[in-house]
Formats: sequence, C-alpha cells, structure tokens
Amino acid sequence: MSFAGAAPAAAHTSAPVRAASVASGLTPLTDLFAERLLVADKVAAAKYGTDKPIDDPVREQQILDDVAARATALGLDPAATQAVFRDQIEANKLVQRGLYARWDAHPEERPTERPDLVKEVRPVLDRITTQLLDALKDTQPARTSPSCEPRLYVAAAWSAYGHELDLLHLKGLQRAVPSVCAGALSPAP
Repeated sequence: MSFAGAAPAAAHTSAPVRAASVASGLTPLTDLFAERLLVADKVAAAKYGTDKPIDDPVREQQILDDVAARATALGLDPAATQAVFRDQIEANKLVQRGLYARWDAHPEERPTERPDLVKEVRPVLDRITTQLLDALKDTQPARTSPSCEPRLYVAAAWSAYGHELDLLHLKGLQRAVPSVCAGALSPAP
C-alpha cells in the first residue's frame, strides 16, 4: 500500500462525510500508529549521540513476546498480532534512522534535550501498545472485510492529515500498515 503524499480522501470527493465514515472503522488503529510514530522522535532524541542503538533485538523480542501473550488473552491470533507490532517497530526505526540522518546533516536541528527512555518514553509506548491491542480486537470486522485495504488507505490518509505527519512520518505510517488487512488477525481458535 502506498499513500506517500496522499491527501485525505475527502479532498478528492464531494462526499467528505462518506469518506470519513468509510475510514472510521480503521481510523482508531491508524491514529494509534501515527501517535506511536510521533513518539519515535522522543525515542530518537533519547538515543541520539549515545551508545544506545536504534536496533535493540532484545527489547524488540520482549515487546513481541508480551503482545503475543496479551493477544491470546484477547482472543487474537498471537502470530498475526506480532506481525502488526513488528511492523510498528520497523516503522519506528525507519523514523529514528531518518531523524538521525536529518540531525547529522543539520546539526542545528538536533534535539536540545534528551528524554529519559525508561521513565518518560516507554510508559507512553506501553500505553499505546495496550490501546493498539484493544483497537485490533475492536477493528476485527473491518480488518477481515474484503474492503479492508481501501478502507485502511482512507483511514491512514485521515490519520496522516489529522496528526500533520511530515514526509518521514508518512513513510513510517506506510511501513506500519502492511499486516493490518492480512486476514491473519482472525480470532485465535
């Protein structure tokens, strides 16, 4: 799915309410993806110029193991839920790498404060993780619908617009969505 540079569907139709209605089933999910991507700025600021790498396989596996266990409790397929969160992690790293490159090229744009990754940033990510798991459960009918992909496209465009994502974060959002409509997120047997 590609929506780089996309405007919300309402900009291209005479029925903006209908476009918003089509997207509404998945917009809570894509809004959380966008929110999580904006937190990547704080993650990058916390790590930039330190020995903390962008890639943290141990932490990433902890997150994936946690969401698999929580998915099972919610009646979601754990492997499919892990795939969605793997996409979130990769999208977040894409944004972090982009910010590092920007800050290396333009030192005047580097963050002036370093947020505490453990005390300030991870609690926000943990809250979003819980909300994402709930949203995955709540959006089950929309995600398994044959119209999921076009609805996801519209929802992502609305979220990008509503969160005023720049090109880097828009690319992150594009990376965050591939597993949403895979049909693999059906309830666990």
